[in-house]
Amino acid sequence: MNSALNEERMYHIVYGPHVTEKAVSGSEANIHTFKVATDASKREIKNAVQFLFEVKVAEVRTVNVKGKQKNFGKRSGKRKNWKKAYVRLAEGQSLDMAAEG
Repeated sequence: MNSALNEERMYHIVYGPHVTEKAVSGSEANIHTFKVATDASKREIKNAVQFLFEVKVAEVRTVNVKGKQKNFGKRSGKRKNWKKAYVRLAEGQSLDMAAEG
């Protein structure tokens, strides 16, 4: 039962790829960028990526991104804070995001 909970948790850690110019240039160096759960640790992110995409992860770096202040008409609001993970794959590993979607 414990492994089933861990497996379910892995599906809720990685939300999807974060595609920007920087992310695309990083993917050429085998570094992929993902939007992840804010409470996820580096170890959880590593295990989730290895489980979901069946690749070997060498390194995980994370960045907490603060939500921007935005105006919605006359009202002021704030976007949610979120977490970004830079995942470097081991040598010889590759991840084709177009095929995974």
